[in-house]
Amino acid sequence: MRKNEERTIGLYTKVSPEEKEVIDQKMALLGTMNLRAYLRKMAVDGYVVQLDMSSVVEMVKLLRSISSNMNQIARRCNSTRNLYAQDVEDLRQGYAEVWQEIRPCLKNSEE
Repeated sequence: MRKNEERTIGLYTKVSPEEKEVIDQKMALLGTMNLRAYLRKMAVDGYVVQLDMSSVVEMVKLLRSISSNMNQIARRCNSTRNLYAQDVEDLRQGYAEVWQEIRPCLKNSEE
């Protein structure tokens, strides 16, 4: 330890070869060669982005449901050669539910 060193607490960790390669690539993008400085800067000033994907998950569920309904309607149409009004209405309701989930996402992306 140097005489005037303010940093007195050592932090040690191990990484996999793949993780080390990613760290090296990110350091190269920044044009830095000092691993300690890079890791210290990222640990102190870096940030983590955590996305709330609950609305997307709900939309995927609704889209799967609509897709399943549409597939069933297509099979029935192919076998009976008839398209029923109730089937069309079910699809409309499904699409309306999806749009209810999409609208808040679109509003948030515009802000």
